[in-house]
Amino acid sequence: MLSALILIPLVAALVLILWPGKLEAQTAKLVSGLSLALTLVLVALLATRFDLATPGFQFEELLPWVEPLGLSYRLGLDGLSLPLLVVNSLLSLVAIYISAPTLHRTRLYYVLLLVINSAVAGAFLAANLLLFFIFYELELIPLYLLIAIWGGSRRGYAATKFLIYTALSGVLILGAFLGLVWLSGNTSFDYDSGLAAALPLAQQSTLLVALLVGFGIKVPLFPFHTWLPDAHVEASTPVSVLLAGVLLKLGTYGVVRFGLGLLPDAWMALAPWMATWAVISVLYGSLAAIAQTDMKKMVAYSSIGHMGYVLLAAAASTPVSIVATVFQMISHGLISALLFLLVGVVYKTTGTRDLTVLRGLLNPERGLPFVGSMMILGVMASAGIPGMVGFISEFLVFRGSFLIFPVQTLLCMVGSGLTAVYFLLLVNRAFFGRLAIAPPTAAPQLDIELPSVTWRDRAPALGLAVLIIAFGLQPNWLARWSEHTTLALHQPYQGFVQARTRFVPTALPAVADTRLVSPSLALPTPVFPVAAPSAEISLP
Repeated sequence: MLSALILIPLVAALVLILWPGKLEAQTAKLVSGLSLALTLVLVALLATRFDLATPGFQFEELLPWVEPLGLSYRLGLDGLSLPLLVVNSLLSLVAIYISAPTLHRTRLYYVLLLVINSAVAGAFLAANLLLFFIFYELELIPLYLLIAIWGGSRRGYAATKFLIYTALSGVLILGAFLGLVWLSGNTSFDYDSGLAAALPLAQQSTLLVALLVGFGIKVPLFPFHTWLPDAHVEASTPVSVLLAGVLLKLGTYGVVRFGLGLLPDAWMALAPWMATWAVISVLYGSLAAIAQTDMKKMVAYSSIGHMGYVLLAAAASTPVSIVATVFQMISHGLISALLFLLVGVVYKTTGTRDLTVLRGLLNPERGLPFVGSMMILGVMASAGIPGMVGFISEFLVFRGSFLIFPVQTLLCMVGSGLTAVYFLLLVNRAFFGRLAIAPPTAAPQLDIELPSVTWRDRAPALGLAVLIIAFGLQPNWLARWSEHTTLALHQPYQGFVQARTRFVPTALPAVADTRLVSPSLALPTPVFPVAAPSAEISLP
């Protein structure tokens, strides 16, 4: 069944390519949408059969491929990849749905979207390092073409910059994978084989640095982020939704899956440096977002900051913080997709994203009250307001990381406060005040009446908003799928966590004594022996 998640979009793409005669845009959208809806149904079926108590890969599929090179077609699904697979199917379907009804080169456009969905699904399912790399690289050219052909006025520059950065990312990741297997003396690139590798600290550190820089470009983290704002600004709304909601998660997923999962000694040695790197990315992304006047670029810089939280939580390596990495990836995927979707509606309706031009869009009679309401909900979720998934993810990041890296965590909390600042600037400038749209050199148009937003544009925003609130009110719906997998990832780091918490005042509960408890799972034993009174985090 796992292969079907990869093959169904590819078969649909082949149908579009071979479609006889002229292919109408509605037909292409219908074929693409039905295929992605089918993958979403299959993922839902897999979720119903998923064994919550099994931390390793399930539903494994193995097919020998190029055995002399150690390459096998091995797929597997665990608690780390399942939530991301759901987000990939969901947001790909949203991207198809919100695509413009009329497009030039329709056939190619939908084929590229389907190939990206298939490649990302393959990357999340791959249980072989080389197979992951193949899928990781497979999505680059389609995304490059989507920006270069259907992008804005500077689409060529943005697409080329994206391609150069991500190609360098691929080279570093491939080099690290090859070094990991060759230095360990293994003949297989299977994930479990790499997991058993015992390499000297110096070799592990070299490989980990290559992986961190490679995936750090994709995340992106400072100073490898410069391709992201340009790509977002020039990309169309569906591509921005996919890029922020799904494709950036390949980077954070790679950091957790391969860095945290395969190189524990080097991870523990470099963890303080990674936490500091996370702080720099969070603060830089937040401060850069404050300085923006383009709504889309502001949301793009906010992504750099929020992805830094994932690195901080992964560096801490506590049971709570590793669960937090999953929460942060999912919450950022949903929230950023909603924000980019709404920015796209504003641009389509008003013709501008400039915060020095827009005013009063929340006007209930002549403005965009629905878009304004959803935007306020989205920025509140991104700023970590309780009741939404952004709050629970940031809370888990800070709660799981504080006793390991207290200074870095506090600085990242400052970044969370800055999130409220730049999104308040966005909402105040664009949605409050007297309704007006005018270029800076002209008199404002005070008597405009903007066209109503149709239900076609409202439906995906409402759906994402419901998920953001639902996971915020019931985080166990998400935690239960990944808890055992993340606890297994934590196992090699028990000594590291205990050593780091020795310097914590005794009045505070030790992170070693905490774990995320999902009532539905009723974990039978603690992760490791408990000496002090335990402090559990019980999710509602």
